[in-house]
Amino acid sequence: MSVRQSQSVSRGGTAARAAKASYVNSEAQRLIAAYRLQQHPEGGWYRETYRSAERVTTSSGAVRSATTSIYFLLTTETFSAFHRLSSDETWHFYRGDAVTIEVIDASGRHQSRTLGTGDVLQTTIAGGAHFAAHVDAADGYALVGCDVAPGFEFADFHLTTRSMLTAAYPHLGPLIARYTR
Repeated sequence: MSVRQSQSVSRGGTAARAAKASYVNSEAQRLIAAYRLQQHPEGGWYRETYRSAERVTTSSGAVRSATTSIYFLLTTETFSAFHRLSSDETWHFYRGDAVTIEVIDASGRHQSRTLGTGDVLQTTIAGGAHFAAHVDAADGYALVGCDVAPGFEFADFHLTTRSMLTAAYPHLGPLIARYTR
């Protein structure tokens, strides 16, 4: 475990506490402990697994790692609330049940992208889009990997409020209400 990961676990709490916070499928509990995942502010559990030493300058002038990677786990009882990143994010399905990513682009167009069914194992969400994710299988879970380029920084993470997103896209009100806190 890197120093950054160790500090992150100590700030965010242990995986065991996270797993006990609400009912979690037993295989998901095992994965949370095995991968030392911690709760993510958007929902679900995560752990950063890679941060490139290569630095890049974004179009806004910010200096970021070229890329970052995480494990990310969702369950039927949790969801990844609508949020927005400045960078592109690629999701890779690893195991468990299908996970659906709800994407709203700047024009208000909505797409549902499901990973883990058939041959669909990866998708990329363009920077600036609002997106949320969920697992619908009864007692289900999904373990995915997420790569962000230029690399993830919490400064570029914007958790969307229900009122702000509904005001911008009123035609998507029920979807927004379901996947915001």
